[in-house]
Formats: sequence, structure tokens, C-alpha cells
Amino acid sequence: MSQKKESGRPLSEEELQELVASTDAGSRNPVGAVGTFLAAVALIWSLFQVVLASPISNYVLPGDLINNSRQFHLAFAIFLAYMAYPALSSSPRHHIPVQDWFFSLAGAFIALYGFFMYQKIVDNGGLADDMDKWFALAGLLLLFEAARRALGPAMAIIATIFLFYVFFGASEWMPEVIRWKGASLKKAMSHMWITSEGVFGIALGVSTKFVFLFVLFGALLDKAGAGNYFIKMAFAALGHLKGGPAKAAVVGSGATGLISGSSIANVVTTGTFTIPLMKRVGFTSEQAGSVEVASSVNGQIMPPVMGAAAFLMVEYVGISYVEVITHAFLPAIISYIALVYIVHLEAVKRNMPTLGNKSVSTLRTVLGMFAFFFCFAAICYGIKFPIAWISAAVPDGASWVLALLVFVAYVVLLKFAATVEDLHPDDPNAKEVVLPEMSEIYKSGLYYLLPIVVLVYFLMIEQKSPGLSAFWATALLFVILLTQRPLKAIFRGESATANVFAEGVKDLGSGLIDGARNMIGIGLATATAGVIVGTVTLTGIGQVMADLVELISGGNLVLMLIFVGMLSLVLGMGLPTTANYIVVSSLMAGVVVSLGEQSGLVVPLIAVHLFVFYFGIMADVTPPVGLASFAAAAVSGGDAIKTGFTAFFYSLRTVALPFVFIFNTDLLLIDVTWYQGILVFIIATIAILVFTAGTMGHFVTKSRIYESVALVLIAFVLFRPDYFINHLQPPYEKVEPAAISETFGTLHKGGELRLVVSGPDFDTSQIKETTLVLEAGDEQGGDARLSAAGLTLMDEDGVTKMDEPFPGTPLFEKMNSFDFYGDDPVVIKSAKVKADQLPKELVFIPGLLLLGLVYMLQRARVRREEETAS
Repeated sequence: MSQKKESGRPLSEEELQELVASTDAGSRNPVGAVGTFLAAVALIWSLFQVVLASPISNYVLPGDLINNSRQFHLAFAIFLAYMAYPALSSSPRHHIPVQDWFFSLAGAFIALYGFFMYQKIVDNGGLADDMDKWFALAGLLLLFEAARRALGPAMAIIATIFLFYVFFGASEWMPEVIRWKGASLKKAMSHMWITSEGVFGIALGVSTKFVFLFVLFGALLDKAGAGNYFIKMAFAALGHLKGGPAKAAVVGSGATGLISGSSIANVVTTGTFTIPLMKRVGFTSEQAGSVEVASSVNGQIMPPVMGAAAFLMVEYVGISYVEVITHAFLPAIISYIALVYIVHLEAVKRNMPTLGNKSVSTLRTVLGMFAFFFCFAAICYGIKFPIAWISAAVPDGASWVLALLVFVAYVVLLKFAATVEDLHPDDPNAKEVVLPEMSEIYKSGLYYLLPIVVLVYFLMIEQKSPGLSAFWATALLFVILLTQRPLKAIFRGESATANVFAEGVKDLGSGLIDGARNMIGIGLATATAGVIVGTVTLTGIGQVMADLVELISGGNLVLMLIFVGMLSLVLGMGLPTTANYIVVSSLMAGVVVSLGEQSGLVVPLIAVHLFVFYFGIMADVTPPVGLASFAAAAVSGGDAIKTGFTAFFYSLRTVALPFVFIFNTDLLLIDVTWYQGILVFIIATIAILVFTAGTMGHFVTKSRIYESVALVLIAFVLFRPDYFINHLQPPYEKVEPAAISETFGTLHKGGELRLVVSGPDFDTSQIKETTLVLEAGDEQGGDARLSAAGLTLMDEDGVTKMDEPFPGTPLFEKMNSFDFYGDDPVVIKSAKVKADQLPKELVFIPGLLLLGLVYMLQRARVRREEETAS
């Protein structure tokens, strides 16, 4: 494949599908009975996961199987990994060697070891005995080899390094800063394989409960034809604009990214159509590939799925799923808006031609798209009212009535779709490109929106669990795949109903198999990442990492964030996004929060997790291992490394945004009202567009250097208004430590008191600091409020000392790293409350005025150039 790319020849469709298969689903496809057997195993895995997520799981599945569902999940993943992924590039592709049969069966058995030996393990108090430890060690080795095949060597190597640290962390050749007491083989294997602290921990649990259903949902929706429909709609809406194919690629890939967990599959699926058309209007091979890469990779930051990270954040951050996607929504939206603007600027700079002969204004197009998304959101929100009426009218049979109404809506929309021809993929290399007409094609796939409406309704309105929500949406897709062809045939008066029903059954089976094969890598990634998480919990290396990062960064928060971002990028070059997020968040999220507190900046945990996640997805772009960039270069025939660097440049806003929302959590819609949220959205959109114009060197016309600098400065002003207000007026007023209780008692409910606490570290006895944020509750008086938080303060020897917080109170866990019984006391070093400040939004005025000045300068220059030319 490398030779083909070096020659600059785009890969054929067959070669592209092989590329996707080798990275996402395994490149081995045995024929005959063995192939049928493997397809049956994948089919059984998908059906098992669907039943497990269903409301009837407790009635149709044995309790032991439900309780050990993580073991079964991993058993399927390991078995299929050895079947689908060859060991070496020279290994056979069309039959399975004997040793792979042995490894797959052994791996599946050992994954189920906890299920088979459950009673023995319980009798041993949940710990491993001498026999268990050898089975666990064999299981880890088989897991690492399966991960190497499915994910590349990086994941297995990193997990092996962490495992070596568990065993040899006490060795003299280990640097003293990270040395620990070490663990025996029995203790380590018990922690990693027998308990739920390692391989079978939270990450694998999330993969089992939530991720599989969403990956399956995406596979079935694509199999139904939604992917092609979204691309056609994007081209109908945007294809006529300057740089239209690239804009359609961004929007189409964004829509596909909502249902696809793989940036590589997204690149190939949409890129085979969009990249040739981008090249036709003037984009170079590398630019066309880069636009596709940037838009496909960004699909993973777009709620509701976010490449499976959203469900992991629920567990790691401890907030609801709705809160996670609420916080993630605004950065994802403005990032996509900026990418459309990047494409627009490239098209304007090169004066690219338009496709087709439509003459619809850009403003009308933009308003039309906003109207569509507004209507879709209104439908998702508005249906709760008729559902409430039905539930009140027929409380016992409401679910059956609602199911019937959904089916009726589906039949009506399908009859509507039957009035037009089915959509077929267009040839991007045809001599004459005919853009699809929105008025003609929108009817053909409106029913594809029904499963998405069902999913969003259950997630956002009913706030059901992600697994149950995905189950109902997937169940509707089962119905659609089985019935769309025969019902269309009936509505069109065709006679081949039986044949098309058989095709629907085939589509459903194929979608179930594809969903299972796409999950192999994710299942192995979450299991292998569990070894790293288990190492962190067993060895306490998290605190060591905090000390190491503090030493490297000198305590500077910005330098620390840069270090964490670079670590995410480096790890992500060999890890899939989900695994990278698990590893880096396990190691670094707590470090950033604790070091931020030492610097006086209280960073919400969700902001840190999103920061890590954003940098993790950039690894799919960044050379030399950016897999999405290689896939795009394979489609375009361009240079892969150059494509990667261009895509990274186009993705600069994805690099900048995490730094912004760490310091300005308004972007994550944290503690903002609805009208503040609207203002934040408007200003953030302007800011990201201005930042894009500044980095692209083009606004109204080509920018001069000082204009580009001014535009980037304006973007900073709009993103960080508090930075300037805080320099004009201090954000906090100091409180004398002796007056803490009195001041805390005068605060209104919800008011904040910040304490800088200094004291000896429990492990090292060195003096350290942290910042505590106390929120005033309903209690009357400062002493009562301090007690509710778990604090007891004493004024002695001219200082305010602090007793250990009461167990079970909010600050007990937070302060457990301090030594309250050493020679040096834990003291309150300083205290402060929020000061009255001018509204930070006032800073927007000079920022927008400066933007207007740059605009007028460039408009005047354009007019002069036009006059000179005429």
C-alpha cells in the first residue's frame, strides 16, 4: 500500500475497503464454513448485547450471565480478534491457522474464568490463589497479543510497561521519584484480572453497557442508507456555494460522525465522493484530503456519541450523561462552524468555481440550515407534551400506544419516500456534475431521522440510561431494515415483495455483523487500558505523576497543560481515541485539577477530561502516525505526511479551544443561565471565526501581518474577557483568617469562600498548598456552614489552624493527602471572597470595535484595488 501512495495514485474502492477493514474490523475474511461460523459468532455477540440492554434482560437472561456480562463481552472480543486479525503481514488472509484457533479459544475461556470459577473466587474472599494467578497471567498475555493485532503495537507496549512497573517498581534501577514498594505476582494478578479494578473495570463496563449499542446503532443506520442520504442532503444544501464540495464534506462528515465511532471509516465513506469533487473545483490533493480528515475526526467531539468518550466521562467524572453532552456541545458546534469558514476562506483565496447552476444566496442557505436544526430540536423537545397526555390518558398501555404511533409515523414517512426514487451514490468523476435538488431528495430519507429522534428523546428528555436509549433506537432500526424495502415495493405497486424482504433480512444481518466487528478494537482497547488504570490504583503512581509534572512545569499551569496536551498527542499516535482518553485521563486529569488548585485556579473535572479528549483525537490527524490522514491520502492520491500537516493546520481551533475552556468554563455552559448561554454561543462563534481568519491570513481580503495579529488578539479578548477585567479590578477581596467564620456567615446562599490551605504532605512531609472552594448553604451562621463542609478552625499562635475534616463530609477525601498529626500544623494561609466587578461582557465592546476597524481597513483596500483594476 505504501508503494501505491508513493506513486500518487488514489486507491481503488476495493483497496480502500481493505484499508478500513484492516484498521477497524480485521482484514481476514475466511470463506466457506469457517467464514459462516465467524459471521454467526459476530451475529450472536450483537444479539446478546441488544438483549442485555433491553428492558426484558432480567427475564430472559440468567442472573449469572448479566452479572458477568463484562467477561462475556471480552470473551467475544478476544475470540474474534484472533479470528479476524492476522498475526503478521505475511499471515494468511483467507484461512485461519491452527495456532489462532488455539489462542482464540484459550483467550475466550480465560476471559470467562471469573464466570466459571465464581464460587471458588468468592470463597477465597475475591482474591487470587496460586492457580488463579497463572490463568490471569496467561489471560493478560493473550489480551496484549489480541490488542497488538487489532490496535497496533503501541497499546500492548504501553500496557506491558505499566505491568513491569507493578512488578519491578521497587528495583534500585528504578528512578527514586517513581519508585514504589512493588507487588507479588499473586497480588498483581488478583488486582488486574480477578477483581474489577483492572481489566474488568469501569472502562470495559462502559464498553459493555453503552458503547456497543451506539456502535451497532451507527452500523445499522448506515446499512439502512442514512450515510448516503446525509451526504446527498449536504451537497444539495451547500454544493452550489464557492468551495461547495468542501463545505458539503464538512457537514456530511459531521452528520456521519454522529453515527460513526471511527474517523478512518468516516474519511473513506464520505471521502470517496467528496475528495474528487473538491479537487475538481481547485483544492489540491493534500488540501482535499485535509478537509475530509479535519471534518471526519471532529465527528468524534460531536455529541451525543463522541467516539464513546461521553459514556466514560459519565463514570469518571461522576455527572449525568445529559450534563456531559451539554458541556461538550458548544465547543463542538463552534469548531465545525470554524471548519466551514476555513473552507470558505480557502475557496475565496483561490477564487474557486462553483458547481452546478444554482443561484441561492449564502445567507438563505445558512438560515435554512439553522431552521432545519431548530425544527429538529423543537420536535425532539415538543413530543414530550403529547407523550405526557397519552401517558396520563392510558397509563397502563401508554408504551404500546406510543410504539404504534411511532410505527404509523414511520409508515407515513416511508410512503412519502416511496413517491421518489431511492438514492444511489453519484459518480464524482462524471463529466458533468449534477447537484441533487433538495426539493426532490429530502423526501427519500426523512424516516431515517426517526431513530435519531427516538435516541435524542430518551437521552435528553426522558433522561433514560444511554444503554436503554440506544436499545429503543436500535429496535426501531431493526423494524426499518426489515420493512423499508417491502413496504416501498407495496406502495410503488411492485410485485417482488418477498425478494426485497429477504434483502432486508440480509441487510439487518450484515449490519449486526459489521457492528460486532467494529467493536472488536474498542472492546480490547478498554480492557487493555484497564491494566493502566489498575496500575494507577494499585501503585499510587498518580501522586508521583503530579510531582513529576509539577517539577517539569515549575508549577506553571499553562506549561503543565501544554505538557499534558503533548502527552495525549504522543500516546494517541499509537492508541485509538477511546484508549488514549482512558490512559491520559487516568494519569493526568487528577494531576491537572490538583496542580490547578495549588495555583489558585479551580478547574472543573469535566473541563480537564474534555481537554485530554480533544488532544487525543488530534492524534488521528498528526503525522507520522495519523491514521485518518493516511486514509485520506489513499483516497486523494496525495502525500500522506503533507496531508497530515495541512489537516493539523486546519485543526488549530481544535487545539486552541481546550486551553480556552479550561480558563473560561462559560464555553462549557457551566453555571450559566439560558440567556447567558445564548450570548456565550454568539460571542464564541464570532471569536472562533475571527481566530480562523487570523490564522488563515485572510478576512475580507488577504490580511497584512499586523491585521492577522489584531484578529488573533480580538479572538482572545472575546474568548477571555475575564482576563482583562481581572487586571482592571481584582476578582477577589481578601478576608483575614480570623474573620473567616463571620464572613462565611454573611454570604448569600450559593456564595463562595476560597481558602488557600498550607500544610505537610502525608507521604513526604513537605509543605504544600491547595485551594478549597466552600459554597454557602442553607445553614445559619458561619460556624454552622463550616461544620456542614466538615471544617473546624482554631486561632492559635497568631495563625488559623485547621483540624482534619470529618469523615463523610465533602472535604474529607479532598484533604486526605495532608498530614494533620505531624509536627507542622495545617493552616489557612489566605482567604478571599468574590469582589464586586464590572460585568466582564463590557470587554466585548472594545473587541468588537477593533474587529470593525480591521473590517473597514480591509474593505477600503478592496475598493481601492477594484478601482485600480477598473
